Amino acid sequence: MRSEHFFSSSNKLGEGPLWSPEEQALYWVDIEQHRLHRMIIDEKEMQTVDVGAPVSVLGLRERGGLILGVYDHFALYQPGQEHLQVLARISLSASGARLNDGAVDPRGDFWAGTMSPDGQGCLYRISPDGQVRIMETGLSISNGIAWSPDRRKMYLADSGPGVIYVYDYDPASGEIANRRVFVDAREDPGVPDGLTVDAEGFIWSAHWGGWKVVRYDPEGKVAAEVKVPVEFPTSCAYGGPGMDELYITSAWTAVENRSEQPLAGDIFRLHPGVRGLPPYRFKG
Repeated sequence: MRSEHFFSSSNKLGEGPLWSPEEQALYWVDIEQHRLHRMIIDEKEMQTVDVGAPVSVLGLRERGGLILGVYDHFALYQPGQEHLQVLARISLSASGARLNDGAVDPRGDFWAGTMSPDGQGCLYRISPDGQVRIMETGLSISNGIAWSPDRRKMYLADSGPGVIYVYDYDPASGEIANRRVFVDAREDPGVPDGLTVDAEGFIWSAHWGGWKVVRYDPEGKVAAEVKVPVEFPTSCAYGGPGMDELYITSAWTAVENRSEQPLAGDIFRLHPGVRGLPPYRFKG
């Protein structure tokens, strides 16, 4: 398997790729430049919305539009509207903290974690009625979150210590339990960042600082490594008409010499030979 350069987006901190089957479009964000991007794949023409604050994660809604995680709040976005609709705010634990990665779960709730320099980051869940609950604490850089095909396991990366956790997940209640280390990548180049799960139950993890995307089997063992031509891939998501293309975002914010990595911040694509799972939708 080889990754291919797909689109020149030059994101300072590209993140949160999300496929919209109805639109045949890829959404993603540039956190540090406060931008939400959308591109219809066949047209390869990027549309951009300036959110006005660090926007780090997004999910599809059943009613159309998106739910977003923006710095210290959750908000709804409808194309064509001038302003976001704020749903709820959270209290950040320290200066420099903010919302980071997340996803919609099988029940239709939206999850997003924080990154916090004091190691007191939290994982939040917002339900369709706007109620927010803290589901996990003590995280450093909460990242990539996804669920197994049978909806019984939830995976969560903490990029600070360089691990991916797995939890037992109850699809009826949305509760999580029994956290354990799924992947310990502390000895590997780079750290686990954003992730996704394919239809076979394997986990794809972008490795920040590692020049690669790694596929892990359901036991947490490396099944494949795919090199990318940039040092800081950030996340990955399945998309395409057949849900068989893996799109990879990246960043240049930590690149020491951009002339040596001219593709940093761009979008890459991989044809892994296995399909992904369609994204869940927020019911609010």
